[in-house]
Amino acid sequence: MIPFVRELEFEYGRCDQVSPLIRRVIARNPGPFTYTGTGVYIVGRSEVAVIDPGPDQAEHFEALKTALAGERVTHVLVTHHHLDHSPLAHPLAEAFGAKVYGRPAPVDHGEAAAPGLEEGADGRFRPDVELADGDVLSGPGWTLETVTTPGHTSNHVCFALREENALFSGDHIMGWSTTVITPPDGDMADYFASLEKVRGRAFDTLWPTHGAPVREVAPFVDAYVAHRRAREAQILAALGAGFTTIKAMVPSLYAAVDPRLHPAAAHSVLAHMIQLVREGRVVAAGEPGIDTAYGLA
Repeated sequence: MIPFVRELEFEYGRCDQVSPLIRRVIARNPGPFTYTGTGVYIVGRSEVAVIDPGPDQAEHFEALKTALAGERVTHVLVTHHHLDHSPLAHPLAEAFGAKVYGRPAPVDHGEAAAPGLEEGADGRFRPDVELADGDVLSGPGWTLETVTTPGHTSNHVCFALREENALFSGDHIMGWSTTVITPPDGDMADYFASLEKVRGRAFDTLWPTHGAPVREVAPFVDAYVAHRRAREAQILAALGAGFTTIKAMVPSLYAAVDPRLHPAAAHSVLAHMIQLVREGRVVAAGEPGIDTAYGLA
């Protein structure tokens, strides 16, 4: 079982000091993929970085401007191009004379842009400065390192705050839920590799964009990996029991999950299936897809 962390004390629009170097403002966009809403992080004092500014909502924009009054925003950072993370990045940067940092949205979203999956893709997102793994950004008293973590999306990045040995984990690892992997942009093999990458860094705290921080990082990441391996085993068992399509097996595999999430869950199963086909453990009657017929190799 994943030791989810779901307790979170907050008020929409309020700026809370959550660590010596970190403040957080939560946008009023709760939902099945965003939990209580998008948590925007402000790092430092006087000269600050803002991580995942969130949705382009007037109320939320005003709350951020209030929280940042009298300070200089030097960096606006984006973990990935989904509509609950990136749309406010350029308006905020323009308001404070900053630049936007991140990785551009992929040219072709494919199924990732389909209705009902995630919060939708911000396909036009392009940063002013494109980041690479290991790039370092800094300000007075704070240092952020770029940690590329493809899997949830191909352009997903996290940001390590060296002074607190903490990681802003975006949607790569969330305390309240597992992460959706939506092919073709999302990739399960990349996701497993990125989980191992984060586990190897031995962070003290994870600050996801949605929900509360994760303080017991190593066992939490271990449980995340174990959950994915267990899901693999369930898929293989379903194939052995005679299920041949993803649509047929999802209601059983995700019986305890909100049915609104079943379309997204089907795409996570597809991500697993694509990996299993690559590994030669499953065969597909054609190109892997939601409606494709599968069988054990």
